[in-house]
Amino acid sequence: MNTIKDSVHDHIAVRGVAEELLDTPPVQRLRHIKQLGTVGMVYPSANHTRFEHSLGVYHLAEEALGHLGVEGRNADRVRAAALLHDVGHAPFSHNTEHLVERRTGKMHDEVHDLIERGEVARVLELHDLNPRKVADLVAGKGRFGQLVSGELDVDRMDYLVRDAHHTGVPYGTIDHGRLVRQLRFVEDSLVLAEGNVQSAESLLLARALMNPTVYNHHVARISKAMLRRGSERLLDASVVDAETFRRWDDHDLLVALRTHEESAEFADRLDRRDLFKRAVWAEYDDVDDDLIDADHERVLEYEADIAEAVGIDPESVVIDVQPRPSMKESTSRVVVNGEVRRLGTQSGLVDALRQAQTEQWRLGVYAPAAHTDAVGAAAESVLGLDLDALVVEVRKGMNRSLDQF
Repeated sequence: MNTIKDSVHDHIAVRGVAEELLDTPPVQRLRHIKQLGTVGMVYPSANHTRFEHSLGVYHLAEEALGHLGVEGRNADRVRAAALLHDVGHAPFSHNTEHLVERRTGKMHDEVHDLIERGEVARVLELHDLNPRKVADLVAGKGRFGQLVSGELDVDRMDYLVRDAHHTGVPYGTIDHGRLVRQLRFVEDSLVLAEGNVQSAESLLLARALMNPTVYNHHVARISKAMLRRGSERLLDASVVDAETFRRWDDHDLLVALRTHEESAEFADRLDRRDLFKRAVWAEYDDVDDDLIDADHERVLEYEADIAEAVGIDPESVVIDVQPRPSMKESTSRVVVNGEVRRLGTQSGLVDALRQAQTEQWRLGVYAPAAHTDAVGAAAESVLGLDLDALVVEVRKGMNRSLDQF
């Protein structure tokens, strides 16, 4: 047994199959992938890694299994899946995920190819565990997959607390101890026991508050968009294929970005924190459905049209379209008066948070500081935006006063 000191959960005891999985290359690779990608551009202490987070998820899964009375092979499968749940992440975590998904058809939780062969498969089979069944749990399949990937999963419980701890932002602080203790299985559905509507709401509230202040902070979004654009240039130039890129860590990607002409300008800007600025920062109701739902190729066409209107290189215009507002946690199940109910039907807070999420949604168009005014005007025309003069002046003022952040 190994005992590891953790900044969030104090001491984590790693035993059995998890102890042996710890030193496999796919798990050790996670030491070199930041949990929050480019959020460190905003919060300098946000340098924690997917490795730390995976240990935390394993720890909370171990506690949940004890409270649920799950033992034997099922418990070992969950322990393995908890530790392995992030091995499919591309460099800089979610920042490059959709870039990889467009080229490989695989998201980060589709890890059968990693788990079913090589050193990980050898360790699992040594402990009489079927690698395919462990990979299925990572994808959230089956009764016990809900613990690893679901509305009440221990993944979410760890990352909210861990991200709050390392950014210094208190909004993600939740009572994960109570949440884990109150988990129950009712007819194969993972639920929170009677009297825990407020506990479920705390997950919703924490995520809703962390989104605008951490995960979707405008500087994090701009730097993510620039990192993604540079990475796309590497792939388009066949410097690296998508499957190899998918297995790089953060350091591999940064070296490649700096080394190759196609991406060097983006690397240099990121290294110096000389980031693009907001030319447009449009609210949900100001953006047409066609633009929100536009595929990647259509977005590139919009960028080229805006650049042509201004007379600059298309690489100097980045359109950042966020997914439509959604709240997966609202489907969490809680027991109320002896009945299993979805949180969205039981909590009045859900509707308020949905509204807040829509109000916080923004479409971003980014460009170098010298071109933001011209790009903003061209983007309004090309994208069919109808931003009033006050919104435009506020946007200009934000870029001037927040350049240091």
